[in-house]
Amino acid sequence: MTSRTKTYPIVESAINLFGDWLKHRQEMRELRDMNSRDYARIAQDLCITPAELDAVVRRGPHASDELPRLLKVLGIDEATLSRTQPVLQRDMVRVCATCQQKALCNHDLDSGTLAQRYDEYCPNSPAIDELGQRS
Repeated sequence: MTSRTKTYPIVESAINLFGDWLKHRQEMRELRDMNSRDYARIAQDLCITPAELDAVVRRGPHASDELPRLLKVLGIDEATLSRTQPVLQRDMVRVCATCQQKALCNHDLDSGTLAQRYDEYCPNSPAIDELGQRS
């Protein structure tokens, strides 16, 4: 006889969210424990300042999840961009990660209006325009 386990999606989601938060806190603690010279070297390797690295790290691993969705909506192949212009692509990730317009961007992504409106508020708009000029 098999027993069925009742699932509670809301509880599971809350547990996963809490687990992700704990993991992020641990990662932040590890970075704080790193000496400033190593931290600065990591930032330099990424072509950003230590302050920018700190801002990106504080935002967490999903801070730039909107960028691949934006590129897809605009018909820009992220893999090709990463291969042909890795510095630009990395900068776009950094800019997206520190963007203050996440709610508006996600709303436009979900409603299907992003392609028409992103240039009004997206800090990556100039880089996207530059990509269009290169095509």
